[in-house]
Amino acid sequence: MMSNLTPREIVSELDRYIIGQNAAKRMVAIAMRNRWRRQQIEPELRDEIAPKNIILMGPTGVGKTEIARRLAKLANCPFFKVEATKFTEVGYVGRDVESMVRDLMEIGVSMVHKEEAEKVRIKAEKNAEERLLDLLLPRTKPKQSTGFFMSSPSGEIEEAEPPKDDTTREKFRQMFRQGQLDEREVELEVTVQSGAQVEIMAIPGMEEMGSNLQSAFSNMFPGKKKPRKMKIKDAYQVLIDEEADKLIDPDAVNELARERVEQQGILFVDEMDKIASRQEGAGGNSDVSREGVQRDLLPVVEGSVVNTKYGMVKTDHILFIAAGAFHFAKPSDLIPELQGRFPLREELDSLHKEEFYRILTEPKNALTVQYKALLKTEGVTVDFTKEALEEIAANAEKINEETENIGARRLYTIMEKILANLSFEAPDKSGQTVVIDREYVKEQIDDVIEDRDLSRYIL
Repeated sequence: MMSNLTPREIVSELDRYIIGQNAAKRMVAIAMRNRWRRQQIEPELRDEIAPKNIILMGPTGVGKTEIARRLAKLANCPFFKVEATKFTEVGYVGRDVESMVRDLMEIGVSMVHKEEAEKVRIKAEKNAEERLLDLLLPRTKPKQSTGFFMSSPSGEIEEAEPPKDDTTREKFRQMFRQGQLDEREVELEVTVQSGAQVEIMAIPGMEEMGSNLQSAFSNMFPGKKKPRKMKIKDAYQVLIDEEADKLIDPDAVNELARERVEQQGILFVDEMDKIASRQEGAGGNSDVSREGVQRDLLPVVEGSVVNTKYGMVKTDHILFIAAGAFHFAKPSDLIPELQGRFPLREELDSLHKEEFYRILTEPKNALTVQYKALLKTEGVTVDFTKEALEEIAANAEKINEETENIGARRLYTIMEKILANLSFEAPDKSGQTVVIDREYVKEQIDDVIEDRDLSRYIL
């Protein structure tokens, strides 16, 4: 189901996880809303409206990937991230550019299958419960049964008594539903791949052939049933999955997934600047290979048909979001045809101490929230003072300026250094409350910050 959130609502949702970068959020929100608008148009014109692909520029750790990932999750779209440096021109060692579309299709099929399994879950649970009770208490067949009546030795017809195990079965059913049997073990037959696993070394540009060969070997050596002992609560989940698979039409799942990938899929191509040919470069094979990757990428972005094991997938309306630092190479260093397929460009801002402080305090999944939850499992309550968080933010900005600017990822290294001793000693401090103040922060990291050479390696 395509999301019908307005651009303002999309930005508001992104604000819960990503600090700043309002211009980039607005741009991706508009792109997402345009997809919904396109679906409201009559089919004749709908096919003529192509997505406006985006290039996000900025140093690492400022939120480029997170914006795209959260956007896809918000809109429930198939999303796949790939680094452009994994691709090489056909004839070189590397991955085929079209493989990212096949990977996106795999994700789409998995998403739709999960949704369809949820729709039939109630019936699957009911069937799984019956199978589980059959394992616990196999049914017995009444002799000389003729429906609800049986023949007596004298030849008279008399009403048959219900099977003796029915009452016991219902007792077991109640015990199972109340969780009294969860830890009991049963023997369940599970499907395992027979024979040795065959690894196919695909030739660059022929990954689809490798996938087909693997499927052929799987058909030649089908899976076989093997008994395995497991707890009832685990066996129940296995049986639910098996029963759900029986109720789902795989062809319908594949068709729905293909349509969703074609109409709503998002491909995030990171490190795009690494395949741009630098005008001032020395040239040589590396530049040839980079330009070759761009030319291989071009037809996929323009709109082509990619062969996957689920059928042919059109890329005309897949949204491509490219990203890169673009410190040395610029978008203008890309080949002109590819530049034209990424008309929207936005430069993300570098992060400073104000943004770092907000990152530590505002997002739903803030680092401080994560560390509090982790240490709470040991019975340790951690409180961060405002001054401590300001000190952490200031140090993150300082180290980014003096060494490499890795954006918000600097907070991970600093927080881990500050809490290393506490994390180690947490099991011995159960029931205690630890206050992290400015003095505590300084005590943990001042020696590293003062030593410039040491800070390069630790922070």
